[in-house]
Amino acid sequence: MLKVALNAAPGVGGTVGGLFNGVRMWAAVVNRDGELCSVSASTADPTQVWPGSLNIAKHKAFTANAFSLDVLALSTARLYTFTQPGHSLNSLGQSNLFAANFLARPGNPEQGKNQIQGGTIFFGGGVAIYKAGKVVGGLGISGDTACADHEIAKRVRSILTLDPPGGPSVDDITYTVADGAGVFTHPLCVNTFRNGVFVGNEAAASGY
Repeated sequence: MLKVALNAAPGVGGTVGGLFNGVRMWAAVVNRDGELCSVSASTADPTQVWPGSLNIAKHKAFTANAFSLDVLALSTARLYTFTQPGHSLNSLGQSNLFAANFLARPGNPEQGKNQIQGGTIFFGGGVAIYKAGKVVGGLGISGDTACADHEIAKRVRSILTLDPPGGPSVDDITYTVADGAGVFTHPLCVNTFRNGVFVGNEAAASGY
């Protein structure tokens, strides 16, 4: 079911943007205890999704679950600003470290299933999942830009009917250029779209 939703997501709600329009993705699901329940690649050949994204998806799922409540869905995208230097949660990444013995390869993506793998990531692609108004775990998506990952994550969650009580947009990614600066703001990525609408591009590097 996870793979079916993952493959359907790019075709729901307009363009995803990013580098691959959301068609090369890893998805991971954890339960409320943070235990890994399911992992899937969107492609028939899982080596054609970035191998590093396999473990990133797990971390995102763990993070979204770890910091969400029934009354507050907190996506990994919304944690970005809080965790930057000079902000109130700058050291949050040290709180739930990843267990390196659970590093997996594409041929064995569910290594560590039913175990708590840990790992915290604070950019787009992780959302909490809900049933009957209660948070029951987390979903992590990785394989494209962080912004495209978030778009796929919220679409997969909706396809699986696991949205939070306030609907699919209560923990949506926000951008300064579209929403004004705020504590939940996430930077733009390459070819950034939100809900099928183009938002902008990450600024080019300067001074190097």
